[in-house]
Order: sequence, then C-alpha cells, then structure tokens
Amino acid sequence: MAGVFFTHLWNEPVFIDYAIITVKAGDGGDGCVAFRREKYVPKGGPSGGDGGKGGDIVLLADEHIHTLLDFRYTRRYKAKRGQHGQGSNKTGRSAEDVVIKMPVGTIIKNRKTGQIVDLIAHGQRHVIARGGKGGRGNAHFVTPTHQAPREWEPGRPGEEMEISLELKLLADVGLVGLPNAGKSTLLSRISAAKPKIADYPFTTLVPNLGIVRIDEYKSFVMADIPGLIEGAHAGKGLGHQFLRHIERTKILLILLDITSENIDDDYRSLINELQSFSAMLVQKKQLIVYTKGDLVPDQPTYLQGRRTLRDGEILISAVRGDNLQKLLSMIWTTLEN
Repeated sequence: MAGVFFTHLWNEPVFIDYAIITVKAGDGGDGCVAFRREKYVPKGGPSGGDGGKGGDIVLLADEHIHTLLDFRYTRRYKAKRGQHGQGSNKTGRSAEDVVIKMPVGTIIKNRKTGQIVDLIAHGQRHVIARGGKGGRGNAHFVTPTHQAPREWEPGRPGEEMEISLELKLLADVGLVGLPNAGKSTLLSRISAAKPKIADYPFTTLVPNLGIVRIDEYKSFVMADIPGLIEGAHAGKGLGHQFLRHIERTKILLILLDITSENIDDDYRSLINELQSFSAMLVQKKQLIVYTKGDLVPDQPTYLQGRRTLRDGEILISAVRGDNLQKLLSMIWTTLEN
C-alpha cells in the first residue's frame, strides 16, 4: 500500500457529539447624567456620556477540536456588560466578546425559535447572541426649552438563549457494516490509525475520522462508525448514536462479511436501518465491499456458488492486502464522478 497514508484524527475513549448550553451576551452600559463644571463656564450644559456595548457571544469553528466534551462540564457562557458612560461626554468602553470554539461540522439550534446555524469550515464565525446597546447619557436629551436634562437611558440587555449543539462529521466516505464486519481491520491496513480489533461485536465504540492520501494531489476523508444491528435507528446497540455522522458523506462503503451465511439478509438489514434513520442515506452512492477474503479457500470457485460481483462491488482481504489498492481507486473514481 505504498503511497497511501491515513491520518487518524481521533479515537477518544469519550466522544460527545450532543450538548445543550445557555449563552448570555453582555448588557449595555448605562448612560450618564453629568454637567460641565468649569471655572469660566458657571452654567455648563449636560455632558453625560453613553454607555458601552455589551460583549457578543461568538461561535468559532476550529478543526483542532473534535468533540463536544467540554460542553458537558461548562454549560453556561456569559459575556461582560459594557462600561457605564462618564462625564465630559465620555462613552463607556465596550465589553470584549466571548469566543466559543467548537468542532467543524457542528450544527447549532436555537431551542426556542428553531433557527439553525451550520459551522462547516475552519475559521467560520457566527454571532449567536448580540450584546446590548449602551444607553444614552443626558447630553442627548437637551432641547432649547430643556437646558439641564437629567434624563438618561439604561443599557439594553444582551441576548440570552438556550442552544443545542449537534456534531456531524464532515467526510467524503462513510464506512457502514454489521458489528465485526472488518471495518477496523480495513482502517488499520490503509491507515496510520490503530483501532482496537477483536472478533467480538462493538469493538469500535466511537467514530473514527481520517484523511486517506492516495498521492500528493489525491486525498479524501473517511468516517467509520460503530457497527449497526437490527433496530439501531430506534436505539439498540451503539450505531444509532453515530448514524448522523454519515449524513454528510458523498459515498457509503457497505462492508459485508463474505463468510456470512446470509449475506443478502445482512445487506437488507443495513439498508433498512439507514432508511429508517434517514431516507437521504439510502439515496447516496454505494460501493459494496465483501471482506475477509482470506478466509475463503478458493475465491473464484467460492464466489461462483454464491454471487457474481457487479460494478461497484469488490472482494478484499484486509489481512493479506488483497485488492486494497483497487478499492481505493474505485473510491476515488466514484468521488470524481
């Protein structure tokens, strides 16, 4: 597999992809009541300055953050209020914004209005809660008949809201299969990642995301999720927690164990879970990958008795490396098209 590199971006023991937090922008500073008091100006006019603006709450997509774990421990974010106005027409200082970093691919939803924001690019910023405007000082209230006003305005409150955060991985290719279908073994052969591998279900407990580099100019992002079982879309097993992470992918790699006694049933079960979770998933382009070819004693004879490989289907052995380069070529060609 020379020339192919896979950068493993995470495989954390704790992966959090949903959280609810409260954000509160800063209130505006109050306007000031003041009058000029100078030696040679015995009846100076009003000189109360305006209050400063409250700090905004800003969301920032950061590619170096890969989970919403931090939001499990910190659930309220509050910006400071603006400084109050001062005499001599001095405007209060505006408060600094509070910048909250979160993973690329996070969907933010206002739980009251339903408004949605999608952070899909590194460095993307969004002001989720705006700070309150500073109140006006008494200098604004002078009129020809009202030369010494004592009116002033309080600062306006900053916006406050409860928002939900939902992380959906951004990937070109999504790996889908039943537990123990060989997804982790495949990743270990085409990557620098070292996922846990064992011949029992649910070895993979968190999503894995990485970059597959075919050459200097060709690369794609691949996402692996825990294996799906019947009823996963309704909460059984582990896969239901992570199905959302393949909603953004362009291609689905359906991994099927060639040694299974009921391959067609396995495929139908997977498609049913995808369909039940989201009809959009089954509309994606699929490549069928039959795994564990090394366990078949005579591949051509064995396959003739079971099925004929069609376009978009391939038999591999991740253990021996059979057809892995061909598989990557199939993926790249499909992505280009």
